[in-house]
Amino acid sequence: MPWIPRGLREGIVTSRYPRRPDGYGEGFRGTMVVHSGRDGDHRIALAAEVCPTEAISIEHGQPRLDRGRCILCGRCAEVCPQVFGFDPSFETSAVRREALVVPDEHEDDEAVEKVRVELGRRVKALRRSVHIRHVDAGSDGAEEWEVAALTNPVYDVQRLGVFFTASPRHADLLVATGVGTAGMLEPLRETYDVMPDPKVVIAAGVDAISGGLVGGGYAARSGLTDSLPVDVFVPGSPPTPFGLLHGILLAVGLLPAGARRGQRPSNIRSLVRTERSAPGPASPEDPPREAGP
Repeated sequence: MPWIPRGLREGIVTSRYPRRPDGYGEGFRGTMVVHSGRDGDHRIALAAEVCPTEAISIEHGQPRLDRGRCILCGRCAEVCPQVFGFDPSFETSAVRREALVVPDEHEDDEAVEKVRVELGRRVKALRRSVHIRHVDAGSDGAEEWEVAALTNPVYDVQRLGVFFTASPRHADLLVATGVGTAGMLEPLRETYDVMPDPKVVIAAGVDAISGGLVGGGYAARSGLTDSLPVDVFVPGSPPTPFGLLHGILLAVGLLPAGARRGQRPSNIRSLVRTERSAPGPASPEDPPREAGP
């Protein structure tokens, strides 16, 4: 049994995130950032031209990067490294589509807070036992590998009281991936309709958010935002397991909407007292959940 000495040698490999900061190291290409911009810099315009998904725009001479479109190909960093670069951060999920555009100088904090409060009110009844139904609506399979990784010993999403379910009637969260192919739009909508209330939708990956490279053709939509009421957007191509976990925690109210990288969640202690604790019952004051049709 080689796993016995291996386990004794390596010890516990399960991440302590979000109770403790974690990540993939400084050299990891987690997301694209905009360092600075100069008026009239032709290299910024060249970066916008070489971007295959039109994720880069120029407003008043300053570059803007849409993480909801960025597939992390790195072409912009190659032609304009002084402005565009990779960052190892994975905490890039957002409750508003507009918040994926960086720099976020035009972000309306009041609007974000309003969305966050409304989402928190809806998910209050979920408490610590959360069940996820994942639907692939036309992805290339990359997102599915990352979603599946959430159940391995490193991430062990069950330690946080989060579980995957095969039945949408038992699900609280719908994690949708893919560009939205014609053949999957109806099954996707039916899945959403039969989920009990309250329910939350997470668009996972650039394909689900904007269509990525292949969306917008005759057989696929440009993402799923027009087909479902998306609550949380998780960028990435594909999003990492830590990125997905951040989006899930944000969706169920375990993270503040404006949490920065490495910031400890404000209410994670009250909802995850021990990482191996069993899901607790709903509080008596929580509203009853309503089953779908």
